[in-house]
Amino acid sequence: MTAGSNTIIYPVKDLDRTKALFRALLGTDPYADEPYYVGFKDAGQDVGLDPNGHAKGMTGPVPYWHVDDIRTTLAALLEAGAETLQDVHDVGGGRLIASVKDGDGNLVGLLQDPTG
Repeated sequence: MTAGSNTIIYPVKDLDRTKALFRALLGTDPYADEPYYVGFKDAGQDVGLDPNGHAKGMTGPVPYWHVDDIRTTLAALLEAGAETLQDVHDVGGGRLIASVKDGDGNLVGLLQDPTG
């Protein structure tokens, strides 16, 4: 089960320049501003900028679907023909992410927030 695609991550080459662009677009400062990730929140949407995204195989923005059980969902996607791009790993605070490619090369991200 998903809670929708509430997060989108953009791979960026110039973090400062792209941060300024999203600051202008959204009219707000980022809630997270680190050399490895910048995050904005707007209208219930989480928008992330990843300066390492291209090195991880990201070719454009990736929607992250919020799921209840990331490992079960990942297994189902792989069984349906997806290819693992990034296996499940913790990005901090118990938040888990993973990503796959479909048969056309489109990227799909999965995100599981910590239960608690």
